[in-house]
Amino acid sequence: MQIRPGGLDTPQVAALLAEHLDDMYRFSPPESVHALDLDRLRQPGLTFWSLWDGEAVLGCAALRELDPSHAELKSMRTAPAHRRRGVAGALLDHVVAVARNHGYSRLSLETGPTEEFAPARALYAGYGFSPCGPFGPYAVDEFSVFMTLDLAATLEP
Repeated sequence: MQIRPGGLDTPQVAALLAEHLDDMYRFSPPESVHALDLDRLRQPGLTFWSLWDGEAVLGCAALRELDPSHAELKSMRTAPAHRRRGVAGALLDHVVAVARNHGYSRLSLETGPTEEFAPARALYAGYGFSPCGPFGPYAVDEFSVFMTLDLAATLEP
């Protein structure tokens, strides 16, 4: 497995992100979907990675700067055929390390509250993320769970 910067121009990543957006709209009302499409993932202040095994994309993740001390984890996705194989953990290890190396003191995320998102919430909790209130561009929403990791106070898992 190899984590590569970018990949947004590949058909494999485009398909993975299309599937991600389809799922978000299936599990949440449109006004509560905060997933980014390909164009929005190309915005300044956002870094995107994809994880590959040969020509197969296994997953992806992104890091968006909110301010000089606070970043957001975005677009975490594992291809269904590769779930439960360490893909999400490898990506999360990478993003947390990059955030620490950049000097961010806090890394936050938004995910869903329903059963479909339970594996993601468990993964994040296992890494030390804890519930928090809305941050950055978000507002209170019954279809959102907000979590944050104090990078200054935690060690890598």
